[in-house]
Amino acid sequence: MFRTPLLERLEGTKAKILLLGAHCDDIEIGCGGTILQLLELAPSVEVHWIVFSSNKIRYKEAEASAQHFLSSAKNRTIRILNFRNSFFPAEATEIKEYFESIKQSFNPDLIFTHYKKDYHQDHRVINELTWNTFRDHFILEYEIPKYDGDIGQPTTYMPIANAQRRNKVDSIVKYFESQASRQWFTPSTFDALMRIRGIECNAEDGYAEAFYARKILLG
Repeated sequence: MFRTPLLERLEGTKAKILLLGAHCDDIEIGCGGTILQLLELAPSVEVHWIVFSSNKIRYKEAEASAQHFLSSAKNRTIRILNFRNSFFPAEATEIKEYFESIKQSFNPDLIFTHYKKDYHQDHRVINELTWNTFRDHFILEYEIPKYDGDIGQPTTYMPIANAQRRNKVDSIVKYFESQASRQWFTPSTFDALMRIRGIECNAEDGYAEAFYARKILLG
């Protein structure tokens, strides 16, 4: 398997990272371990963390969680918006306008967003507008386990060390108490997906997060 030390390349740089999530726990579930490891090696990067929907309870949870996951970042911006949950296709024009405002103020070197073939309509809108807005950028699409059964065959892997894996899983469960009643919202779910991806990429500690990379410039 070809390996490229992405995190090491960011070490000591002021690279700009854009994290996009439709809902309040999406970023943490999809790439929380990667972010924890990235910031441990490269705390000087500039991170913009944007969540597109929330309510009063979820806003507080998302704010506390984002602050935790970005605690090592020296330069961070957290934005939690209130677009209507499950109705992103109907609000696509307004969401697109917000994407344009992001582009005017922030030119990221690396973007994390939702998977193109995710079955959740809100996730697909965020993915489509990511590519529509940032046409010449390095974009990694993360995956979210859910009832729809849309987990696929990712192309790119980030091995996750045990310390960051435990931090990720424990923090998701801690900060998003409002989701505890959901049958799938358990530590075993998050560990299981990372374990499967860890097997696929032969990760040293046995766990990994996986992404879809549609375009990568090699030289």
